[in-house]
Amino acid sequence: MHFSIPETEVLSGDNGSTYVAYNIHVNGVLHCRVRYSQLYGLHEQLRKECGTHVLPHFPPKKIFTLTATEVEQRREQLEKYIQSVRQDSLLGGSEAFNSFLRKAQQETQQIPTQEVQLDVYLSNGQKVKVNIFSSDQTEDVLEAVAVKLDLPDELVGYFSLFLIREGSDGSCSFVRKLQEFELPYISVTSLKDTEYRIVLRKSYWDSAYDNDVMENRVGLNLLYVQTVADIERGWILVNKEQHRQLKSLQEKGSKKEVPLANGTANSPGKTETKLELAFEYLMSKDRLQWVTIFSPQAIMMSISLQAMVDELMVKKSGGNIKKMLKKRMNGALRRSDSQQAVKSPPLLDSPDSSREPVVKLSRPLLRTQFILTWRRQGISELKASTLFESCKPALQAADARGRTKNLRPKE
Repeated sequence: MHFSIPETEVLSGDNGSTYVAYNIHVNGVLHCRVRYSQLYGLHEQLRKECGTHVLPHFPPKKIFTLTATEVEQRREQLEKYIQSVRQDSLLGGSEAFNSFLRKAQQETQQIPTQEVQLDVYLSNGQKVKVNIFSSDQTEDVLEAVAVKLDLPDELVGYFSLFLIREGSDGSCSFVRKLQEFELPYISVTSLKDTEYRIVLRKSYWDSAYDNDVMENRVGLNLLYVQTVADIERGWILVNKEQHRQLKSLQEKGSKKEVPLANGTANSPGKTETKLELAFEYLMSKDRLQWVTIFSPQAIMMSISLQAMVDELMVKKSGGNIKKMLKKRMNGALRRSDSQQAVKSPPLLDSPDSSREPVVKLSRPLLRTQFILTWRRQGISELKASTLFESCKPALQAADARGRTKNLRPKE
């Protein structure tokens, strides 16, 4: 992800005074507006949590009001700081950093925490409606979609949510893969443009992993509709013979063979934005050569190349994709067990009718429901959060017994 602070704004505070807001952009799209004091608070929190880990330089405080030149200098320094933090695997992957950005995003867009319905699309345009909270992070939304599709726990990590833009002329371009530092509902609704939508796609590159996914009926169908859709869009280029084979396989219903049909990748989307990607390529033993690619999709290509390298390194070390992707929540990717998993009409294939609806709350949703309940009683979100942490063990124990359906604060 490319973080930048390309601009500042002078805004009015609650007491009528003005302050400078620094606009943080992710891949060229506004994510949030933050004050210097908020970023300083993040810096101090990272310092406490990361201990002896070396933090990037943070611009010092000033006693007097900053001049326009000093504001610009601070903007540049803060941009370098946020980029350095994000690029550091420990700092950029920390919950302190990600939760800071999620909270700042929600405050910037002024969207309260509430129950909402979000449309998530499959590659063929099919819509999946999920009931979530507006403050649910990317992982929670992905889990909600998986529950709705009846996708098994062990296959969730093979898929991700992507923000794309579909033009009225049928063109389509990727904006970014949704990350752990953002709230998908707010990310898509804040754009205020119906051309933007969230799409579920596979998130790995090595086709050898297709075999793992295709062992499951729903996983097979997801790969099938994505492959067919990509070929129809021209994202995978096939010759006439391959196209004939594809038609034959579709008529026979041989879905397992379709994802393995190899074609030539084609970069989707057209735009006038000029970006470049430069990297060193090992042409032969002991000979590296710089390669520069000019493309409006340079950022996406950079992220994709890094993901490929990550997969190769994991595979070389004897690991697998499940271990690589199950890195959150203390090293394990756990399904959100609520997400209002109400049985719905079939989306890909009919779900297992013998499966019982899941009603327990995952920790993020348990926390959200607890805070919402207290806020209805006039308690601030900060105080409610503190209360939740103090009684979390008791709440989780009650949830395990199915007794948190109606959380009521007690005096």
